[in-house]
Amino acid sequence: MTTSSTSARPVSAMQLRAFDAPLEPTRIVPSAAGPGAIVADVTHAGVCGTDMHLQAGRMQIPLPVILGHEAVGVVRELGSGVTTDATGQRLEVGDAISWMSNIPCGQCFYCTEENQPSLCESRRVYGINQSSADWPHLSGGWSEQIYLQPGSTVIKLPEGATPDAVIALGCAGPTATHAMQSMAEPREGDVVVVQGSGPVGLASAMLAQLAGAAKVILVGGPANRLEIARSLGIGDVHVDIFESSAEERLARVLAETPGGRGADFVIEATGAPSAVAEGIDLARKGGTYLVVGQYTDHGTTMLNPHYITKKQLRVLGSWAFSAADHVQYVRSVPALAERFDLSALVTHYPLARANDALDDMRSGRTLKPVLVVGDAA
Repeated sequence: MTTSSTSARPVSAMQLRAFDAPLEPTRIVPSAAGPGAIVADVTHAGVCGTDMHLQAGRMQIPLPVILGHEAVGVVRELGSGVTTDATGQRLEVGDAISWMSNIPCGQCFYCTEENQPSLCESRRVYGINQSSADWPHLSGGWSEQIYLQPGSTVIKLPEGATPDAVIALGCAGPTATHAMQSMAEPREGDVVVVQGSGPVGLASAMLAQLAGAAKVILVGGPANRLEIARSLGIGDVHVDIFESSAEERLARVLAETPGGRGADFVIEATGAPSAVAEGIDLARKGGTYLVVGQYTDHGTTMLNPHYITKKQLRVLGSWAFSAADHVQYVRSVPALAERFDLSALVTHYPLARANDALDDMRSGRTLKPVLVVGDAA
């Protein structure tokens, strides 16, 4: 185990010490990079809907914890044996990098037999299941530094991928990549419905457009989110869930599809269980329904399985993402940024205002709060 450097200055971090309570500032002495590890200066750390659930105690995590499972930064120190990133590019101090939020165990059934590391039940997840009371302490992105442990997937930011562009979609980017490229991929010319206009929904809509969808129908809200999407060219048709009933939304979607048949491909990215039954209605016979948003258990919901059978519907779930998905997402950011102004999704906050960022996301005032840290602030 690498010990803390006695010459290192303490760094600032925001720590969750109790559920349903504000985060508290703390100072922690960082550790030097051990073999296979990287110490990075965090420059941009995303605030995700999952962070709200963690603060509210809806997931079992160890406390205290430094939140922040999505972040980008700059290499400060390379441990022995670390010479390249996940793509084989040479890695040096000062390089701008992105890292995957989790480290699969590499030994369980899902990692070895199924080749589905996103299903690994022993993943170490930055900012979620690693307590800041335990070494290496700096295991979350809402801090001036983070200790990237051996086994982390780290990639240099490619040309055309600014920190704001990468963090604009945060973990939603690789989550949507895993869903739409590893689980089920829309075909060129498909009519695609995306339920949800948060980061996962917007990422899914953008990826569908890059894949050549003939039409992308974004069903979400509130109105300010749909207006941002409309202004950035994300989606072709925008349906406000707060200004329509389920029956009206169904009629609107069917009217936008060839022959009124329904969508070829429907993506659920709401996190609301009730949306699943509605999504089944929106899909055409023989279509695909990809459920991505049910990341936190919000309870059961009513749906009629007869319509899955009657429509011969392909229903798939997608959970998290793998190292390959993270790499693929970061590599896709230049193409996404060329077509969509990703930085327009971002609202900056200094690290010390992490509680304000959480409150603004919870209220819907901001779409993607990002904590800007250190010299980037």
